[in-house]
Amino acid sequence: MKKSEIIDAIASKADISKKKAAEVTEAFLDTVTDALVKGDKVQIVGFGTFDVRKREARKGRDIRSGKIVDVPASKSPAFKAGKALKEAVNK
Repeated sequence: MKKSEIIDAIASKADISKKKAAEVTEAFLDTVTDALVKGDKVQIVGFGTFDVRKREARKGRDIRSGKIVDVPASKSPAFKAGKALKEAVNK
């Protein structure tokens, strides 16, 4: 499902215009993004949790040359599905 399809579904289910649904969707995504950038966890009970996971610096191998390279530490957004979402998907 693409973002435009999500906006269409929200507009239909909430009986609002597509423009308003797009604004709400953008606001939600911006809010989650801002929270993750700050290092906060976003928990939606029954749906899941968005958080940031830290990856330590490590040594890696360049597959083209075979040389060992340094891979710097980084942060990666992650999502863990909640119990209700897992149960709904497994029905």
